[in-house]
Amino acid sequence: MAEGWARHLGGGRVAAISAGIESHGKNPLAIAVMRDAGVDISGQESTTLTDEMLAAADILVTVCGHADEHCPVIPEGMRKEHWPLSDPARARGSEKEVMAVFEESRDDIRKRVADLIARIGS
Repeated sequence: MAEGWARHLGGGRVAAISAGIESHGKNPLAIAVMRDAGVDISGQESTTLTDEMLAAADILVTVCGHADEHCPVIPEGMRKEHWPLSDPARARGSEKEVMAVFEESRDDIRKRVADLIARIGS
């Protein structure tokens, strides 16, 4: 969702790639809630972080504790931020309750991405 918001809110001024220490593929509920907000992330897919990706990046954002704790050493001069987000894919309950968790996560991520874009001045 963060990559989708960065592309949408950045208006072509930001390049964003979803990658992690593990690849998790696509989540249909994340795709659905982002579509409801007018952002199509169906063509995105999380991949495994590579040294080449790190070398090309200015900012690295980790979104879960596991990634923050196990993040590889980042190049000197790269800025790193950690956003301690709960994984909506772990939500349990009725379909309505699970979707509410995804919507809350989507809205939180939107605010964080908008704030980051504003801070970097893109």
